[in-house]
Amino acid sequence: MTFDYAGRVRRLQDRMHDSGTDVTLLSVGADLPYLTGYEASASERLTVLVVRQTGDPVLFVPQLEAPRVEPGQFEVRPWGETDDPVASASALTSPSRVAVGDHMWSVFLTRFQKEWTDSDWIPASEITSELRVRKDAAEIDLLRQAAHGIDRAMARIPAEVSFSGRTETDVARDLGALTLDEGHDSADFTIVASGPNGASPHHHPGDRVIEAGDLIVCDFGGRLGGYCSDSTRTFVVGEPSKEANEVHALVESANEAGRAAAAPGVPCQEIDRSARRVIEEAGYGEYFIHRTGHGIGLEVHEHPYMVEGNDRALEPGMSFSIEPGIYLPGRFGVRIEDIVVCDEAGSESLNQSDRGLVSVG
Repeated sequence: MTFDYAGRVRRLQDRMHDSGTDVTLLSVGADLPYLTGYEASASERLTVLVVRQTGDPVLFVPQLEAPRVEPGQFEVRPWGETDDPVASASALTSPSRVAVGDHMWSVFLTRFQKEWTDSDWIPASEITSELRVRKDAAEIDLLRQAAHGIDRAMARIPAEVSFSGRTETDVARDLGALTLDEGHDSADFTIVASGPNGASPHHHPGDRVIEAGDLIVCDFGGRLGGYCSDSTRTFVVGEPSKEANEVHALVESANEAGRAAAAPGVPCQEIDRSARRVIEEAGYGEYFIHRTGHGIGLEVHEHPYMVEGNDRALEPGMSFSIEPGIYLPGRFGVRIEDIVVCDEAGSESLNQSDRGLVSVG
């Protein structure tokens, strides 16, 4: 899909002018492909886009990687193994204020700082996050396609994935394969947290063997056309206990409350409050230990964040997760996560897979 990269650059330059930023340096991370369509390899060889307030940007790229760069409204300057790209990029301007990409390696940043010793430095996200926080129709369509792919993968789990007697790592491998099979370009992360491991929200799948009666938190996603998916459902091997049913129903209600609250003009923190209120009133507030949601787009975690203290109002085009959870240490955890897009009428839940506590074998 082709985006208006030149228009995105112009909007960045307008914001640079308004903020008094003379140059923006973008290397690895999502800002570079957002502006150019090119995603840099993370390596000891520097790739950097130099954006000044006026004129076309200049992309310094290792010579061996230059063939991967699709032509655009920017100049490409390949550099060879004996060249100094930092010195070449620094020679383009003498800035008073520099915005540097949040993910630029420190080894490159410190070299730029030695070249521009009198400059003030800010994270580029202070400028670029405002450009990326509202998605256009084409971006939302890719997010929708990615979400629907994960929904299809979720729907296949009960019939196609065995849990009991297998390790979390084995199950995670199956979920990644389903993600790719349902149209994703990459399967980027998979959480399979069984039994007591479910009480660790970012548990890494390990060698624990899944047993009958276990609840299993399955959180996975990837990228399609550069845009991310991220969804969580909780399964149970066999029949759940009464308590497990009650906790799951509570998290499902909190998820529903968060989604129902999402609409233009609603502060981000109110989404968190709406979901959290359900859990707190039931006496489980201390076990909901993370924010309710995060923005999603070219990165799986980006602005805006659904968290107490963020009073920014939602606007049409903002896309984010709603993922309340309850985590009972040493016992089990439950999380239900959907990707939501704010629109003029309220919001659209991109994920529609079964949110119930589904039994697996």
